Amino acid sequence: MDVDAIVIGGGHNGLVCAWYLARGGKRVLVLERRGVVGGAAVTEEFVPGFRNSTASYTLGLLDPRIIADMNLHAHGLSIVERPYANFLPTDDGRYLLMGGDQSRAAIARFSEGDAAALPDYERRLDAVARVLRMLADRAPPDVGGGPGDVARAINQAWRLLRLPIEAKRDALDLFTRSAREVLDGFFESDPIKAVLGFDAVVGNYASPDTPGSAYVLLHHVFGEVNGKAGQWGHAIGGMGAVTQAMARACEGAGVTIRTDAPVARVLATGKRADGVELADGSRIGARIIVSNVHPKALLLYMVPPDTLDAGLRARMARHANGSGTFRINVALSALPRFAVLSEPGDHLKSGIILAPSLDYMDRAFTDARAHGWSRRPIVEMLIPSLVDDSLAPPGQHVASLFCQHFDPAITGGWDMHRDAAVATIFDTVEAAAPGFRQSVIGHLALAPDDLEARFGLVGGDIFHGRMSLDQLWSARPMLGMAGYRMPLAGLWLCGSGAHPGGGVSGRPGRNAARTILRGR
Repeated sequence: MDVDAIVIGGGHNGLVCAWYLARGGKRVLVLERRGVVGGAAVTEEFVPGFRNSTASYTLGLLDPRIIADMNLHAHGLSIVERPYANFLPTDDGRYLLMGGDQSRAAIARFSEGDAAALPDYERRLDAVARVLRMLADRAPPDVGGGPGDVARAINQAWRLLRLPIEAKRDALDLFTRSAREVLDGFFESDPIKAVLGFDAVVGNYASPDTPGSAYVLLHHVFGEVNGKAGQWGHAIGGMGAVTQAMARACEGAGVTIRTDAPVARVLATGKRADGVELADGSRIGARIIVSNVHPKALLLYMVPPDTLDAGLRARMARHANGSGTFRINVALSALPRFAVLSEPGDHLKSGIILAPSLDYMDRAFTDARAHGWSRRPIVEMLIPSLVDDSLAPPGQHVASLFCQHFDPAITGGWDMHRDAAVATIFDTVEAAAPGFRQSVIGHLALAPDDLEARFGLVGGDIFHGRMSLDQLWSARPMLGMAGYRMPLAGLWLCGSGAHPGGGVSGRPGRNAARTILRGR
């Protein structure tokens, strides 16, 4: 084929990158290994008659400017908001229902002081988040780069330096301290710290006591749905509706998309990438090769070994991965009835968190480190069929269970332990919602190695690499590879392994395309 750019992997970032490249005048070909585009953001039938978002399961980080640029609503994307952010049952028979104007009143039932502290907490996080949103939209400077990188470093550092001193201190705390340390500085009651601290362990194989875990607390204020900051929502049709709308936008811009087209390796002449070879042996050439796959998979298994420095390969082999995540999609004959609030209601349309305290979350992590998985895991349940009746037969439902912690490198592999882990997760839900097990019609369980096999998430890592200070900004995926440029000329990275990192935001894809088009 006569193309200017090849994008390896049709996940959401690959599709976003392809669209911006095409709008910039490039002839673009997307090659997707699976039979459907979307990467981990897909909707699939997992039990006859029941469909759900297979891996990625909620929407809130997708940049609204990407939605507008690609005109995704015109291509079928419709997003509904959660009426509440979270519902958290407690061990003493009470519950915390967070969201909207009612959050302070709900928190006050546990602590008047915590209710009074919430606005200040959100204000201070938002002050840091505003600057980080700006940085997330720009290519970071590359250590050891040229004059352009020096200029970018000065420009981006200047934005941080202009923060008030309080915000500078808060930013330092968020990047270096544990979630517990930060939350203890504002709140006293376990439920509010658990609801907010849950973000710190999502996709992060760590304890809320781990230094640096506070960074992900920013997700509390970073999200946006339908123009409402801090809001999370559901795409009608599941997460696959997002990437199908992106695919239609790409095709409208002239992008060619091929599915069932796994790329085996990147071709290179000397130190320059100039094409790809597919698993069937066919070859396609292009001067621009953009990878949406995990950087570890790209550099260790797809790039010719003799084109990379041995020290670089050794360092990439040590790239920190593994998010401790176990995903289950469940077909239900009836809605779960939680012991603390048994009747159906809007609380079931929220993110239901089964982890009543930071101590519980810490024990889940230490248990997994000692035994392979948590005997009382952290579980978030969403029931998207309550807001989207296209996912299940009438009167029945689907639930997404996002669970932590499960050792990505468990002894013997997850084939030996998958069923026992599922039983443990179901026991955890049953304890909070008696009768849950009886309502289960069927399920699809994805352990960390299943997530790797199905979606290419090395170690089951949903973020394509740990989101810690040593793997963020100019160090993502590692120092010397910032700005989306890989060690081979003509080879670029556009996935979650690049700045600004994981989550369904589209920012890595857009930023990579802009950088490529500017010829940096």
